[in-house]
Amino acid sequence: MDRNLALEFVRVTEAAAIACARWMGRGDAMSADQAAVDAMRKAFDTVHIDGTVVIGEGERDEAPMLFIGEKVGRRDGDCPKVDIAVDPLEGTNLCATGSPDAIAVIAIAEDGKFLNAPDTYMDKIAVGPAGRGVIDITKSPTWNLAALAEAKRSKIHEITAIVLDRPRHQELIQELRKSGARIRLITDGDVSAAIATCKEETGIDILFGIGGAPEGVLAAAALRCTGGDMQGKLKYRNDGERVRAEKMGIKDHDRVYQLTDLAEGDVMFAATGVTDGAFLRGVHFFGGGATTESVVMRSKSGTTRIVDARHHFDRKPNYSWLDS
Repeated sequence: MDRNLALEFVRVTEAAAIACARWMGRGDAMSADQAAVDAMRKAFDTVHIDGTVVIGEGERDEAPMLFIGEKVGRRDGDCPKVDIAVDPLEGTNLCATGSPDAIAVIAIAEDGKFLNAPDTYMDKIAVGPAGRGVIDITKSPTWNLAALAEAKRSKIHEITAIVLDRPRHQELIQELRKSGARIRLITDGDVSAAIATCKEETGIDILFGIGGAPEGVLAAAALRCTGGDMQGKLKYRNDGERVRAEKMGIKDHDRVYQLTDLAEGDVMFAATGVTDGAFLRGVHFFGGGATTESVVMRSKSGTTRIVDARHHFDRKPNYSWLDS
């Protein structure tokens, strides 16, 4: 993939972030999500790709969300064929309540290189570069904490785990506390939580727990670019999800997915902050415009760029949706 596409994808996440940021704290998660979807879809129309959404917001009958199988991009001439994973607003509730760490995010891979993940749950473990190759999701959380602590030449009580605060994680949280590890509980946003393990300034060392499988693919794409590591196992909520997974090509329901099983080949990742957080600064509006902070990453080069942008809406004809 052309490396110049990376900055084109940032423009897509910027548009989604600005659109949904207008709904920050207004208590309407659905409208915030819809605004992000609409803006992202329009922004994709300007990008020189022949893209297929393989990780989206549902099936085609759930449109107007960006659905699995949807074609995006200019799709003209010699446009490269790419697979796209999207979450126009990761952390809809975070945006609706004005809480930290809501982001707009996309990941791009060469055709056929993303796991075609069903819309079900995935048990995940993720670490930064220092923990690469030492984690094992088939082992206990305590075992993984000890292995990571050894790799980082630290003690378990110096390790901080990040976990979604959900009833399903009660036993996990109890074990982490018994082990002596520090814990940060979050209400939403396990993509940004997984990425946080790769940034020393966040103080996060490891992610545990069950979240969305599509978000697992997005997180894997980012970790491919940052040198982190991740494993996942699908967790079906009902027989219907299992059947649907089989139709999508999943044959081994007990498989442990390694990082490159989730996202392989040449991968790009872009995200823009919606609300201020540990990962990215959120959208800040001023008269006639807004500022954004984004990250764009490539697995091939390992390059991570932070993009601080100042947008003047009267000079952006493609932002006409802001008047709606």
